[in-house]
Formats: sequence, structure tokens, C-alpha cells
Amino acid sequence: MTRYDELVALLDAGNARYRLIHHAPEGVTSPASRLRGHPLSQAAKCIVARVKHGKKVNRFLLAVVPGDRLVALEALRELWGGTYVSFATRETAEELSGCVSGTIVPFTFRDDLELVVDRTLLEEPEMFFNAARLDVSLALDTRDYVRLARPRVEDIAGEPLAEVG
Repeated sequence: MTRYDELVALLDAGNARYRLIHHAPEGVTSPASRLRGHPLSQAAKCIVARVKHGKKVNRFLLAVVPGDRLVALEALRELWGGTYVSFATRETAEELSGCVSGTIVPFTFRDDLELVVDRTLLEEPEMFFNAARLDVSLALDTRDYVRLARPRVEDIAGEPLAEVG
């Protein structure tokens, strides 16, 4: 079963309100949002980060922020009491998420990948993200997302960016 299949099965089993959006392959947030027809603030941008505790202990986080913002890495370091924070390598992010880069979904299916979502994304009635595929996205009711994903909610996004690209 692919991550896409797992995601759709989870949403169906949880009676989530969602719709699939088929589009040209795209893994970058801004162009994908244009293809899907929604503002960047409704895009769930998913980033895997590594928080180090000393020299040997790593914790991995799936940080989800609105598409018009960057992840505030220092906020993650402070919230998790780490000594250092960085983006995970592409290989690590893909292994932990079960998705190729550009298609990471805002759900975690592993205990060693903790989910944290910026509260401003949850103010939107609906959120959009690639559904573990470059050519299919999901529009998901935000309340259903919170109910099914059960994320930790924190202020982890920087200031809004000007839309580019």
C-alpha cells in the first residue's frame, strides 16, 4: 500500500470531508497552489526538521506551516529544548514521511516523526496539500484534519512572505 493509499484510507475511515484535485505534476508550494486555485495561506507546507539534544540524540519533527511562510527553526529548537536544529536531509525526510520530496503530507504514520502544526494554518476552513503524489492534491476540511491527525499546535511559522514564482 502506498502512502497515498494509506492517506485516503485514513480519511475515508474517519469520514473526513475532502476532495481530490488532479493536476499537472508539481511539488513546489506556490505553483501547486496556483494549479489548485487557492491562496498560499491555505497550503500545508510540510518540512521535516531535526532537533538535536547534545551530540547523540536526534528527534525528528514534521513541521507544517502555511504555504506563505517559512518554518521558524529556532522556535522548534526552543519548543523541544534542543541544542541545535536543522532541516533533515532529503533522504531522511523521504524515509520518515514515506513520501518523495515535494509530496510530503501533513500526517505522520511513524512514532519517530512528531507532528507539529502552526496555529495560523488551522484558522483556515480548508487546507490543501499534495497527496503523496506530484499529480494529485487534497483539499481537506481543517476540523477533520485536526481530529484525525491530532497535531501538536504551536507558533512555528515566520512572518508571511511575499508571493514569488
